[in-house]
Amino acid sequence: MTAHPLPTAEPAAQGVDASGVHAFLDALEADPDIEPHSLMILRHGRLVAAGWWAPYTARRPHLLYSLSKSFTATAAALAEAEGLLDFDAPVLSYFPEFEADITDARSRAMLVRHVASMASGHEDETLDAAYATDPVEPVRGFLLQPPQRDPGTVFAYNQPCTYTLGAIVQRVTGQTLTEYLRPRLFDPLGIGETLWQRDRTGREIGFSGLHAATDAVARLGQLYLDDGVWRGERLLPGGWAARAAHPHIPTAGTPLVGDRQDSIRGYGYQFWVSRHGFRGDGAYGQYCLVLPEHDAVVAVTTATERTQEYLDLVWRHLLPAFRPAPLTGREAADTALRERLERLALPPADGGPVPPERTGDWSGAAFTPQGGGCDDQPKLTAAEVTADDGGGWTLTLTEDGERFDARFLAGQGWTTAEEPVPAAASGGWNDDGTLTVDLAFLETPHRLRVTCSLTDRTFTARWLTRPLHAWPLRRLRAPRGSVHGGPERP
Repeated sequence: MTAHPLPTAEPAAQGVDASGVHAFLDALEADPDIEPHSLMILRHGRLVAAGWWAPYTARRPHLLYSLSKSFTATAAALAEAEGLLDFDAPVLSYFPEFEADITDARSRAMLVRHVASMASGHEDETLDAAYATDPVEPVRGFLLQPPQRDPGTVFAYNQPCTYTLGAIVQRVTGQTLTEYLRPRLFDPLGIGETLWQRDRTGREIGFSGLHAATDAVARLGQLYLDDGVWRGERLLPGGWAARAAHPHIPTAGTPLVGDRQDSIRGYGYQFWVSRHGFRGDGAYGQYCLVLPEHDAVVAVTTATERTQEYLDLVWRHLLPAFRPAPLTGREAADTALRERLERLALPPADGGPVPPERTGDWSGAAFTPQGGGCDDQPKLTAAEVTADDGGGWTLTLTEDGERFDARFLAGQGWTTAEEPVPAAASGGWNDDGTLTVDLAFLETPHRLRVTCSLTDRTFTARWLTRPLHAWPLRRLRAPRGSVHGGPERP
């Protein structure tokens, strides 16, 4: 299906002050702990600002991590509307084959709405225990973890809750989440390619693993802002958006939340309640911010561990930019913002070309891990650097016996390749004995920095944002045509 572009408008025409967006971009780019990948701002249903920091691009799917949960909840809402799922039914009623195994009273009392709101009664994460208890059927493994409290009385951010919700949807529909959502949500919204990680059961895992473009996040946010109506057609049940955004369980004081101001306001159905509006939220800053009080949606992909700081910047700079009425005389400011958004780019790795007299020393040089191993990617065992006839260089990493080649042009920005995975490389020499190469894995939030030392023929490899699951480098991509072999962290 060919997606219809989102309707666009100049920021001023929708009451958005371009200077506030500039201030937000300035703050993002000045913060060394935030690596922005994309930004889309919708106001009054129109796209007023959009940009991608090269080498990231608009159409490429990006790992959403736990923002995937909001799509899973949406599938559950649709299944409920079709009479296939009951939020007040016991979870166990959807898995009658486990009836004899699940003897704990609290596990048996767990309802669908409890897992939808992270209120299973467990006090902490049970993902590893669930998969370890029953790798063949993680739902059974989860239900065999006795909750410490009665369901519905305590919040714990617990991946098997969402996994179980997604498993129920897939069981009652007979389809994967993607197959079920495609005609009901993705196609009507005009969402293009989506790919969702599966586990050994063949299920899409629900709590994470969805790869989609930022545009898909923006469209989902607009749908929720408009109470499930898209271009005059109702796609979600009336009132579902309010149910999903309502704080069903308190979150203040829980270990994951701590004192973070945008996570202490309660949890809905796979959405967080924020100081302003509500949000779908994925690790390292994958956000769908729905702001009813401003009739706005902000969709972003990012690589940062400072997620509360990111939200603070949104509230500090973007919210004041949303004005109650159109602005006049702002044509030049809107043009300047659009031009800036068109040329966004991440800074490449530091360094320049190697001195010509050292080219022979570097080309063909081989390196072993410093200290005998790479803590950040332990199966990396070797690196090699070679020059080519086109003036470029190739860094070859060996991981678990497989080669991973990354070509770069020293000191000349990013070089993008689709194989062995979609990635961009940049690199250069800070001195004639040290080479630094950054590898940005373009369908994820992750960047690996490799530093090679000619002096001792060793290398280091360090993640700027570490993947939440220890995938091999060749698996750091959207799962096209593959079934992954285990769970992924949120």
